[in-house]
Amino acid sequence: MRAPPSAVAEDPTLRRSHVLIVDDEELYRRALERILVRCGYTITCARDASEALAVVSAEPVDLVLCDVRMPGISGLELVRQIHEVDADLPCIVMTGYDSVEHSIDALRAGAFWYLHKPFEGSLDVVRRLVEQAIEHRRLRTENRLLQNQLRSRYRFDNVVGQSAALRAVLDLVDKVADSDSTVLITGESGTGKELIARAIHYNSRRAERVLVSLNCGAIPEELLESELFGHVKGAFTNAVAHREGRFAAADGGTLFLDEIGDMSPNLQVKLLRVLQERSFEPVGSSKPMRVDVRVIAATNQNLEKAIRSGAFREDLFYRLNVIPIEVPPLRERKEDLPLLVQHFLDRLNPEKARKVEGVSAAALERMLEHDWPGNVRELENLIERMVVIRGEGVLDVSDLPAQFRRGAAASDATVPNLGPGGVDFNDVIDRLETKLILQALDRTGWNKNQAARLLGLNRTTLIEKIKKKGLESQAPVADPAAPPPFGVQ
Repeated sequence: MRAPPSAVAEDPTLRRSHVLIVDDEELYRRALERILVRCGYTITCARDASEALAVVSAEPVDLVLCDVRMPGISGLELVRQIHEVDADLPCIVMTGYDSVEHSIDALRAGAFWYLHKPFEGSLDVVRRLVEQAIEHRRLRTENRLLQNQLRSRYRFDNVVGQSAALRAVLDLVDKVADSDSTVLITGESGTGKELIARAIHYNSRRAERVLVSLNCGAIPEELLESELFGHVKGAFTNAVAHREGRFAAADGGTLFLDEIGDMSPNLQVKLLRVLQERSFEPVGSSKPMRVDVRVIAATNQNLEKAIRSGAFREDLFYRLNVIPIEVPPLRERKEDLPLLVQHFLDRLNPEKARKVEGVSAAALERMLEHDWPGNVRELENLIERMVVIRGEGVLDVSDLPAQFRRGAAASDATVPNLGPGGVDFNDVIDRLETKLILQALDRTGWNKNQAARLLGLNRTTLIEKIKKKGLESQAPVADPAAPPPFGVQ
């Protein structure tokens, strides 16, 4: 029977917690009911397992307290059957037999903990145990919701874009996600390689386990080995305690190794061994540790070129490159740009407390003309900057950075009409060459390497032309409050 509403404490958070007490002895049912009603819980009582299962199937329950010995189905069997209905529902088993064997049997059956009858003198223990069990239930529920949100966030249909290039990548991800094969993701900086890695993990059978990420290029070589494999106390100076590495932390889940091309040859050998043997030794230890980890690696480097130069091991490359996935740059899927712009507006408006309604056609046209050397990350940074500064209304050409406007002006260059008096051929060619160079520099944020590639020139040739024409004076002045130039990583 349910406790009368008037008996429930005033705390609404406790009132929502529903406890089911299952015991064939009315004395103990009543005793527990009095204790827990005073704590503010809503109580339902059942005399046997059949009544208890009916309650669990019919309404939400936060905790079950059940006796071990009851007519018909025992308390331990009831725990097993309850977990078939709700695997996260904590059950506390009550027993009149104070023995280690009974306690172990209860835990093996899946009980959260156990209580010994009678309860006299242990009311505080009962209250604390009930609070802990309900808190455990709440945390598990929250964790499950967060996992579901992550899986939803990284579902393939939530990846923004409709271009054929992107859909081809997602089709491949869909085929390989549920395998344990090692994946090597390649692509330029800012293309979303980590997003693809997360999509693989959260759509795999390892989605319930952890995804651990490590940027191999962001950690000094002397520390990277410890980050990967952990270390034991005293392994080196300042190793004052045992430390778990990323491989151990990812056991049962996925390890994402970003910028794998920056890993030193010495660590490449050790990583190869882990991939081959599924075991490793922490720094300072001779005892191997076995792990079950799926490895996803990513790089913006050409590893085949690195192999030829001796900077990357060929055998490790083939171990990593079981499933190669190349993420296309934004310039090769510009049809996705309007969708990405709207996606960032929808996210940034509430996040930054702004009310930007959209982007004008003229501004969008200028953005489509840009080559986006920083890819999607560059676009996201641009939209964030404009949303914050503009605040509301429609983003227009005037809201774009200067290099977008100068680039458009440079692209308007036309061949002059040949009049009766002719033209100065060298002067026309020089002015056209200047405009093309400025356009390339503006589009790449004055990154000379990238500008040279756009123009099909050697970098040294481009630098000589810039000096000869005195174009350095037209470079944009760095604003200390502004973000780094687009395309600079």
